[in-house]
Amino acid sequence: MAIINQVTKELQVKIVYYGPGLCGKTTNLVKIHEHVPSAQEKGKLVSLVTSSDRTLFFDFLPIEAVAIKGFKTKFQLFTVPGQVIYNTTRQLVLRGVDGVVFVADSQYEKMAENADSFANLEENLKAHKRSLAEIPYVLQYNKRDLSNIAPVEYLDFLLNNREVQVPAFEACAQRGQGVFETLNMIARMLLQKFIAETSRAAA
Repeated sequence: MAIINQVTKELQVKIVYYGPGLCGKTTNLVKIHEHVPSAQEKGKLVSLVTSSDRTLFFDFLPIEAVAIKGFKTKFQLFTVPGQVIYNTTRQLVLRGVDGVVFVADSQYEKMAENADSFANLEENLKAHKRSLAEIPYVLQYNKRDLSNIAPVEYLDFLLNNREVQVPAFEACAQRGQGVFETLNMIARMLLQKFIAETSRAAA
């Protein structure tokens, strides 16, 4: 849940990048961290590497944003480990989540892993008595630069086949393509939700 500090006038929101192993979650955070201006306050990119996974286990990155309703917004970005054996850690990282970026691997042979990971996200949210119906989330279809990729329509059918579709972005995280469009959208959705909630509370 978003944390509001009335003393420092700071709103802190937590965004979790979720998806199967090696889909590009870590690459997204690395690219974002590299391109945040040095003049802008940013935290150190922290990682834990496991013995059986060459991807980063966990990332943390606060980014200062413009003031909304007098509050300075700080975004915390996290990734979860993609491998099933780390499901307990996935659940821990999802605790207190405000928004989710689901990163899908566009390669045809990864479709089953994408679907399994998305179902796992819903299961782990349920463990916290939460659901995607109440949490803003966006989809990122990564690795669009490869040759063996599924059409966007197929990915939409697999992951975005709901009454109300969520924003989805094509990306090549290695090149930085689609990375900031994805982040900007989830950030905008979270801020709009905060503004709507504070307006209702004040009414």
